[in-house]
Amino acid sequence: MRFSPTGPRLPRAVWLLIVARAVNRLGAFSLPFLAVLITTRFGASAATAGLVAAAFGLATIPSRLAGGRLADTLGRRRTMVVGLSGCALAQLGIAAADSLAAAACFAVLLGLVFELYEPPSQAMIADAVGPGERIRAYSLLNAALAVAGLGAGLIAAGLGRWDLRWLFVADAVTCLICAAVVPVVLPADRPDAAGPAREGAKQVRPWRDGALLALLASGTLFALVYLQIMITLPLSLAHRDLQPADAGLLLAASAGVIVLGQPLLRLKRLAALSAPVAFTAGYSLLALGLSGYALAHTLGAFLAATLVWSLGDLLLVGRMYAVVAELAPGGGTGRYMAVYGTSWGIAGIAAPVTGTQLLQHSGATVLWGTMAGVCLALAAVQPVLARTATHRTRLASEVAGPEAGAQGHRATRSP
Repeated sequence: MRFSPTGPRLPRAVWLLIVARAVNRLGAFSLPFLAVLITTRFGASAATAGLVAAAFGLATIPSRLAGGRLADTLGRRRTMVVGLSGCALAQLGIAAADSLAAAACFAVLLGLVFELYEPPSQAMIADAVGPGERIRAYSLLNAALAVAGLGAGLIAAGLGRWDLRWLFVADAVTCLICAAVVPVVLPADRPDAAGPAREGAKQVRPWRDGALLALLASGTLFALVYLQIMITLPLSLAHRDLQPADAGLLLAASAGVIVLGQPLLRLKRLAALSAPVAFTAGYSLLALGLSGYALAHTLGAFLAATLVWSLGDLLLVGRMYAVVAELAPGGGTGRYMAVYGTSWGIAGIAAPVTGTQLLQHSGATVLWGTMAGVCLALAAVQPVLARTATHRTRLASEVAGPEAGAQGHRATRSP
């Protein structure tokens, strides 16, 4: 399977979707403060606040799966509006809650709607562009979300000093703005496809697709490693007698690499890489960068390691979703994206426990050395998984025949 990011200009709908997601991500600065709000406003213990946060994380898993099913049956745009509106309602509820029980209920509700818009937005990109353009489209989405995440942190630093509840109010407002804009700027759900989609829903069984489940397993390990950087990097800096807040500078540098590196994906040599080679290179760069974390004792060394693993991230993320999109049968892109996306929910539950335990009992060197070892293992097995997915996709294309292929091409180009 060879993807070429050097194709024609991306459709207007893709750019509008990327902008809409970035605006929404810019407002997603309240969640890191959920536990803090619960402890300061209601006097709950840190353990209780952690349970509420864990309940939210657990609820995001069925949320993503529901988003995938609704995307393939109800429609991409409608599902995104439902998810964004639900997020706004739940966050306003958290801000207005006058008891711990009410705040916990709204936190769980937020988890149940939080991931609804993720699968339809990913599926809409697969609908709008051909296979050769998907790497670039998904990579641009990843870059936009990375930059917006940094902006979200700056906004949170300002509003959070005033009143933590206003973080949730502001986040709700951005969700409502996006919910209002999405129906105006994004392509309408095709009413003529609703009937076939419902019939096709009965035939799409992502949980029985061995190739997808293998990608899910490797994606979960990738997410586990990636979340360690988000969660334990500040703690790791403190272990090396550096300022934990410097993690913000390192993450900003990573976002810069992802954004500035986008033109590299259009170079002929990188565009010609097969999926197995690209995955091997990406995970190897991740392993090299995290090995640098294991050895680093200065901010400069941490920065150099960050630049290295960020290049690996640049090679991996867009291609991962492009492979899953190719693997999905007709009418099942949303559900395939949703199942693969549960990797982040699973890792979100496991990462805080594994990372902090390794750091506390074994130290920063063992923590990052272990993560580097996981990446090396992924570099070794990922080519086999990619070839399996490629073989499955090729067989499906041969069985479907040229007429089905022509219909699929027309579907990706319809508004």
